Amino acid sequence: MERTRHEFDVIRLWEQPASLFLQYPGLLPFATLGQTTNPTETLRQATQIVDRIEDQTTQANLMAASAILAGLRLEQNVIYSLVRRDIMQESVIYRSIQEEAEARAEARQRREIANNSLREGFPVEAVARITGLSIEEVQQLQQQLNNSAQS
Repeated sequence: MERTRHEFDVIRLWEQPASLFLQYPGLLPFATLGQTTNPTETLRQATQIVDRIEDQTTQANLMAASAILAGLRLEQNVIYSLVRRDIMQESVIYRSIQEEAEARAEARQRREIANNSLREGFPVEAVARITGLSIEEVQQLQQQLNNSAQS
């Protein structure tokens, strides 16, 4: 097929009835964003439908996606009271987000250790070995410390 033509219609999720999204498993995460007078009840309905899905992977991914998108409209405590976190935590996306957060926290901790070590006068090379940061990264931190000390 050398030439194909595709046409798309743009829809506004918030103008579509939430009941439309509740009809199809793949659209369940969008239900809370749809037109509804009670987004909390809509999320409750979506999670009840997800709970009936037999495939664990599909169930976990839909639960996580539903929770993430519901966050655009509902408070965290409301979402967590309705969404089964044990299922959601099995989602590939949830695990990926969690791993990224852990990696960022570990990087912050390494930089904090490096900053403290540099303040105590440890040599750059030693700080790099201790923290696992590159010498260039430690030198940048040292430069930032020197600049802030001069200010």
